[in-house]
Order: sequence, then C-alpha cells, then structure tokens
Amino acid sequence: MIKFFKNLYLNTRLYVALGVLAAIFAFGYSFPFLFEVGIGGSFLLGLIFLLDVIWIHLPSVKIQARRIMPIQFSLGDQNPIRIEVQSESPYPLQVDFIDELPTAFQKRDFIFSFSIAKKSTQDFNYTLFPAERGLYEFGDMNFFLTSPIGLVQRRYVEKAATSLPAVPSVIQMKKYELLAFSNTAQLSGLRKIRRLGHSYEFEQIKNYVIGDDYRSINWKATSRRGHLMVNQYEDEKSQAIYTILDKSRVMRMPFEGLSLLDYAINTILTLSNIALKKSDRAGLITFSEQIDTVLPAEQKAGQLGKISNALYAQQTNFMESDYEKLYHTLQYTTKGRALMLLFTNFESLSALERVLPILRKISRKHLLVVVFFENTELLDYAQEESKHLLGVYQQTIAHKFVLDKRIIAEELRRHGIQCILTKPQDLSVNTINKYLELKARGMI
Repeated sequence: MIKFFKNLYLNTRLYVALGVLAAIFAFGYSFPFLFEVGIGGSFLLGLIFLLDVIWIHLPSVKIQARRIMPIQFSLGDQNPIRIEVQSESPYPLQVDFIDELPTAFQKRDFIFSFSIAKKSTQDFNYTLFPAERGLYEFGDMNFFLTSPIGLVQRRYVEKAATSLPAVPSVIQMKKYELLAFSNTAQLSGLRKIRRLGHSYEFEQIKNYVIGDDYRSINWKATSRRGHLMVNQYEDEKSQAIYTILDKSRVMRMPFEGLSLLDYAINTILTLSNIALKKSDRAGLITFSEQIDTVLPAEQKAGQLGKISNALYAQQTNFMESDYEKLYHTLQYTTKGRALMLLFTNFESLSALERVLPILRKISRKHLLVVVFFENTELLDYAQEESKHLLGVYQQTIAHKFVLDKRIIAEELRRHGIQCILTKPQDLSVNTINKYLELKARGMI
C-alpha cells in the first residue's frame, strides 16, 4: 500500500477541477442552487478520479525501456544517448520521462514529455558533454504515465543503474585521423603541405609534374624517355615523436568547460594516433615537480592503448614544474634525435625566462616544439568597447597580457625553438598541422 501511494501523483488537471468546485461552492453563498451543482460535481469528480486511478494501474498498462549508450564517454564532446520506449498499454499514454543523470552534469530540470500510441515503440535522443575525466554514475529511468483522463500520474521505474568512464576524446581522434589522411583535409583546417626536400630512401622514377623538386630530375631516364622524369623518395619512417605534458598549476585554467590539461590530453591522444598511423614511434612523458609517466616511443600494436590509459589518470596540481628533471629524464630515455612537443602554458615573459635555458638545451639535441595557449577570454575582453575610464585601464592591461604572449612566441623563435601559440579550441588542428609540416619539410 505504501508503494502504491508512493508512485501515485496528482496531475494539474485535478487541481484545476478542484479549484472550479471551490469557486462554485464560494458562489453558492449568493446563489444557493450552486451548492447542489457543487455537490454533484464533487461526486462526479470523485468517481472519475477513482476510475482514473484504477485505469492507470491496470496490469496491462506497462512499458519497457532501455538506455543505449556508448561504451565510454569521449571527453569534451557531445556524446549521444538514445532511449527506446515500448508501450504495452491498450490505450495511448502521455509520458513524462526523467533520467537519473550523473551528478557531475548538474542537470536538475532534465525532463522529456511525449505521447506514445497504444502497443507501439518510440525512441528519442539527447547528448551529454563530460568536462572531466572519471567515472559517471547513472541511476534509474523514471516514467510518469498519464491516461487520457489525465487526473493522476503513475510512476514507473525502469532499473537501469550503470556507470561509464569519460576518457580522452576518441571522437576527435577518429575525426582528425580521417582528415589527416584525406585529400579534403584542408577544408576543415588541416593543411597538407607538399614536401620540397626528400629523404634518402629511393622509391620509384615517375613523370615530372609541376611542383616536383627539380633537384630530383633523373637526367638519364629523361634522355631515354624524351620528357622529364624525376626520382621519388619515401618519407623516413619510425621517427620518435614524444608528447610532453606539463601538469603544473598553469594547466588548471578552464576554457569552455575544459581545463587546458584536458585540451592537451585530447590532442596528445589524437596526435599519437596519427603518428602511429604514419609509421612513426609515439611516446609520452608527463611531469610536474616530479616526473610522473614515461612511455618510451614505440610503434607496437598496443602503444596507443598504453598512451590512452596513461592520459586517463593524469591530474594537475598546484606545484611548479621542474624542467631540470625533465631534461635529465630525456637524457636517459631518448636515443637519437626526436620530435618533442611540449604542452605547457606561459602567462608572462618572466615565466619563460626561468625555463628558457633548459628548453635551449633540449632543442640542441631534439626538435622541440613548445605548445602554449592564448587566453581567449582575455582576448575577447581586450577587444570590447570601453564605456568608462576604469574599463580603459583594464583593457590596457588586458592588451599587455595579450601582447606578452606574442613576445614569448617571438623569443622562442629567436632562440631557434619551434612554437605554437593557439586558442584552446584550435589546439588539435594547429598541432597536427605543425606535425605534418615538420614531417613534410624533413625536419624530424
């Protein structure tokens, strides 16, 4: 009996009917005949109410539902969820659906209302945007069923408790993998760069086309065939590509729901996948005040899985990064020249000056690319129109911080260090472009 009343809810239509009866009884003091109308209406409403309660609780009135989700959430992406509902009721129902979402999403007004015909199936979709890595706990699915009378609702609970991990973005990884190997990649921001030089591994002799390196012309083959022929060379493969992730406090800054660390993690997974597809060896190093993860660059089948698992567990802290420990780790970890992509952030020129000597040492032995971020919110504020004197001062300071980022980039280039200054949202595209450019120019 307790369960019966616990799952029984009164609808708005019932309160409207009770309000009308109350008004009829109130006017009955002036018009006595309305008392009889009110008594008759109350008796009729009571009968209809009992009929509705019995009707909505008939054994044949039931539904079945299931929640269809991906195996895991993709961090920083809209992840689709589909709900399939099958009604076994002999009459149509009005349904209010509430899914018990993980508390991390903080969605307290999540409700779907729909009508479902008798003995039919209906499905609908919604998306979730996980902004943090970790385990997301789902609860049950709650359906509030209303009969055509519409005075009461019956709650039906479909047991569907489950949990999903949010991992570095697999959706972005597959998207950029497709673009990196597609002839139409430039339409989506990726640039395919024609290589002007070549490696020393000969592949074939082919007809000359506009854009080929004239230094590769094979004069003997040209004299035999009567038109220009050029030597074609293969790109060097199995080059070591290391992504280095700074986990210090500078990477805690959030933009559009994601921290800089999570933007970098998504990009590292995407770049590692592309590097492995291009037959290069991908490795990972994470550090803060201590060296955390060291995955030597390899080209094995399970390397991407190792990188993904290592990235899933990374967290920022409030400590300063120790670049000297990073330098010594690279000394015994890497063998030969490698491409080092360092994901970090510099908010001032003084922050760069503290670590610049170490970065120069690394760049002497390896091809170092420093990836750091523009403060998009500060940039937007600096471009707003100021309406008072205080705003002018604040925007002047904002312009200074924006300019400092440009000065940092120029200072790195002045010392022969490649760099990428990018908005967090454009990090993946710009980093992949840089990798493809360096590979095309034969600098790796």
